[in-house]
Amino acid sequence: MSNTAKIILAAAAAAAIALAAVAAPPKVVAHRGFWKTEGSAQNSIASLVKADSVGAFGSEFDVWLAADSNLVVNHNRVFRGVDMPLCRGVEARAVRLDNGENLPSLDQYLAAAAQLPRMRAVLELKTEGDTARENLACRMVSQMLRRYGLENRTDFISFSINACRTFHRLEPGIPVFYLGGDIGPDDLHADGLAGGDYSWRTIQKNPQWIDRAHALGMEINVWTVDDPEVMRQLIDMGADYITTNRPDLLQTVIAESAR
Repeated sequence: MSNTAKIILAAAAAAAIALAAVAAPPKVVAHRGFWKTEGSAQNSIASLVKADSVGAFGSEFDVWLAADSNLVVNHNRVFRGVDMPLCRGVEARAVRLDNGENLPSLDQYLAAAAQLPRMRAVLELKTEGDTARENLACRMVSQMLRRYGLENRTDFISFSINACRTFHRLEPGIPVFYLGGDIGPDDLHADGLAGGDYSWRTIQKNPQWIDRAHALGMEINVWTVDDPEVMRQLIDMGADYITTNRPDLLQTVIAESAR
C-alpha cells in the first residue's frame, strides 16, 4: 500500500471516529435515583436499584457531613425537622423517607451501589461554606469509595469549587465535575477537573461551552431536564450526560432522536 493510500485510510478512520463521537447519544443519569416510580423515594436505596433496573447509566445522590462526622444521604439540608450538618448521624438515619425506608448513611448507600456493577455512582457533596469540613468530607468519601471498590465507577460533583479541587487532589483518577454556572470550561480545565455539570438554563445561555469543553478533552453534564423538548435540544447540542427525574422518558427521547 502506498503512503498516499495509507494517509487517506488514516484520515477516513479519524473522520469516522470523530463522527461517531459527535453522534454518540448522551448518557442518562437518574436525579436522586429513579424516584418517580412506585415504591421509591428521593435518595433512597430503592431509587438507586430502580435506576439500575431501567438501564440508567448513573444515579446521582446527595451527601451531607453530619455534626458527628458521619456521612448521610439526603438532598435538603433540613428534612422533616432534622438539620443534616447539625445533627448526629443516628438522628438523620432515624428519619423515614416517603417509601418507608430510613434515610441511608453513605456507608449503606455505597454498599448497595457495590452490588450493582452496571451502575455509575454520581456523588454530590453538599457543603456549608466551611472549607475544613469540606476537606474532611472529601477525605472520608475517598476512603469509603475505596472501601467498596467504587473508585472506578464514581463521579464526584459539588457546587463548591474548593470541594472539587480538594477531591481532585485526593483522587486524580476519579472524574470531578463542578455544578455551578459561574465557571466556564477553560478555568475548570486549568483546575484539572473532568468537566462542567451545568443547569440547562446555564447551557442555554452559554451553548458554546459544550464544544469548548470537548475541544479541551472534557465532558458536560446538564441538569435537571424533564422537558422532552429541552432533552432534544441537548441531544442535538452534543451533551455528554443529561440528569433527569425521568430516566425512562429520556431514554425514549434518545431512542426517537436516533431514528
